[in-house]
Amino acid sequence: MSDGFRVDLGGLESAAAGVTETLADLKAARVDSLDASAAAYGHSHLAATVKDFCDRWEIGIEYLATDGREITQRLNDSLKAYLCADKAAKGRMDGVYQSSTGPDPAAN
Repeated sequence: MSDGFRVDLGGLESAAAGVTETLADLKAARVDSLDASAAAYGHSHLAATVKDFCDRWEIGIEYLATDGREITQRLNDSLKAYLCADKAAKGRMDGVYQSSTGPDPAAN
């Protein structure tokens, strides 16, 4: 027989917020400012290598951001589903505890 399970709703909410915050940090910390002219690096091959790195880095960040937004959406959807299930269960239990003939005489 199963002991059931617990879901930390605050943990789901915190995880979604953390991913969103990380995405904002990634957006703020762009590496395209490193991509400068060959004269700034003093060597054309080094400048080309840095440019290639920056271009690839930004592509990778875009993929991470897309995945991060999907993760955030799924965490928020899970949170909403659990909250909805809790609310429905509470509604069913409220119906069990309330008598159709009036208030529960044992409640006093």
